[in-house]
Amino acid sequence: MRVHILDDWFDTLRGLDCFEKLRGHAVTIWNDHVEDVDVLAERLKDAEALVLFRERTAIRRPLIERLPNLKLVSQRSVWPHIDLDALTERGVLLCSSQHPGTPSFATAELTWALILAAFRQIPAQAASLKAGTWQIGVGRSVRGRTLGLYGYGRIARAVADYAEAFGLDVVWWASEDGRARAAADGRKVAASRQAFFAEPDIVSVHVRLKPETKGLIGPGDLAAMRPDALFVNTSRAGLVAPGALLAAVDAGRPGMAAVDVFETEPLTDMADPLVNHPNVLATPHIGYVTEDEYQLQFTDIFDQINAFAAGEPINMINPEVWRT
Repeated sequence: MRVHILDDWFDTLRGLDCFEKLRGHAVTIWNDHVEDVDVLAERLKDAEALVLFRERTAIRRPLIERLPNLKLVSQRSVWPHIDLDALTERGVLLCSSQHPGTPSFATAELTWALILAAFRQIPAQAASLKAGTWQIGVGRSVRGRTLGLYGYGRIARAVADYAEAFGLDVVWWASEDGRARAAADGRKVAASRQAFFAEPDIVSVHVRLKPETKGLIGPGDLAAMRPDALFVNTSRAGLVAPGALLAAVDAGRPGMAAVDVFETEPLTDMADPLVNHPNVLATPHIGYVTEDEYQLQFTDIFDQINAFAAGEPINMINPEVWRT
């Protein structure tokens, strides 16, 4: 098959063991990021299979309708960036492994790294050392503090394991169903939403971005946080109401934020006020960006291509396309 891979920014995939799975296919890899539909349509006009790096490029109707040879979109996890109806109408199959029981440990690890880096002032202390000014302040230990986790999913539970190993108390908030599952598992659930935001030293959000969760966390939630608290988001920027986090850290509640996700990505504006805020630790959406995570994800993605080529597709999201 003619396979096109989008957004492999550092040409990483060729060096992975799983890339061998594409032997026998005609593979084109695009290392830049393009949003212009005209440019994408020209680039992908011969593509039979399209491989995505998560949500880096949106695949919407205006593009889909200009890809006459497309038969398969292969990716991993959820698909809010894909117009599934348009794919189905054009007879294009979407295959996406939901990897049950396998959280993104890479994202959980980055969440914990951001917590430690923020509390111990690691970026600022390292910069001070390089500047020849030695120490620049006093950090805080995490042991004995309280971590609030919003969302009772796989990544949040992995973060909870790290927190408990470091001696933190963990309290949970989630949807009504999520809170019920947490309670049934013997987890500590906050007495109320207000208490969840107001009491912990750290609040970290781990919720999937869907239409019903967009803007899930609003100005009132953030304003309830303590002035010495840390807010962490390694999930999706859209979970927080637009502009609410910047306004909150400007107001000093919470006093700090650590974020890996942004309303616009890639974010290349060096003057972005959130990125440049003195009380914000920001990283460029690297939560799942590790060689190990890529090996896991693209093994699934390439297996889906080979299964489709063999006439036995797997992980079908719109199987009616295959039946017809």
